[in-house]
Amino acid sequence: MDSTDLHIIEALQANARTTNADLARDLNMAPSAILERIRKLEQKGVLTGYEARIAPRAVGLALTAFVFVRAEEKPVTGKTGVALAKIPEVQEVHHVAGEDCYFVKVRVRDTEDLSRVLQHQISTIKSVKSTRTTIVLSTVKETARLSLTEFSKGLSEAPQ
Repeated sequence: MDSTDLHIIEALQANARTTNADLARDLNMAPSAILERIRKLEQKGVLTGYEARIAPRAVGLALTAFVFVRAEEKPVTGKTGVALAKIPEVQEVHHVAGEDCYFVKVRVRDTEDLSRVLQHQISTIKSVKSTRTTIVLSTVKETARLSLTEFSKGLSEAPQ
């Protein structure tokens, strides 16, 4: 990867609908060259997908909660994580170190909906031993964008 690839990645993180023509204009390159670079970044697994960001409140999902899940899984097979990931209201599942096994982000309508997810979905997974839930009161920052500042240090300049 070089600085041109990094520019493409940062532009797509900011707006995945940025056109190849716009990127080509910004980088003084041919749109076909941009398309080729994007395809290579996809093949290498650097770019893994494109999705629309939806305002949760606009679609009735006003409550965010983080659930710490303790599971009995010996040896650790990851089956609990896979089962948690299948729950539609679950946005993220992280296998973590410490007393808890998983850190799960849940997005639901309200506390009643959260209760339903905890009691009828998460707690019914056989390996789940216990849960601890934290409800989010407000969100200061939430992003899927990665800071590439440190990565960019030492990158070679793209050939023009």
